[in-house]
Amino acid sequence: MKQLSAFVMTLAFAFTLSAGARAADKAPAAKAGDTAAAKGKEVTLSGDLGCGKCNFKTTKECQNVLKVSEGGKDVMYYLAKNDVSDKNHDEVCSGSKPATVTGVVSDEGKGAKKKKLLTASAIQIK
Repeated sequence: MKQLSAFVMTLAFAFTLSAGARAADKAPAAKAGDTAAAKGKEVTLSGDLGCGKCNFKTTKECQNVLKVSEGGKDVMYYLAKNDVSDKNHDEVCSGSKPATVTGVVSDEGKGAKKKKLLTASAIQIK
């Protein structure tokens, strides 16, 4: 009886290992929120462009932020500091304006501090 029990336990252990190995070989499935931006491609997003400090109260320093409505929720894209972003800041620091921003999206931070970072290549304020 002891031998049978040991044999069953060994089979169960072997099955668990092989199932885990097969699962690790599969590519991760795409999530509903994944976009071309996750692959480093340029995207064009439209929403309200404003100052993260002065308008949206989400940053400690002035920084352009694009607020986009996605699936009924507001998503904040924090624009990386570059010439394109800096050139357009004065126009939106005193109040948000509708805008279209083209750029590459990436994630910055971890856990609760994770946010979307948009490196803009073009900004069109309407």
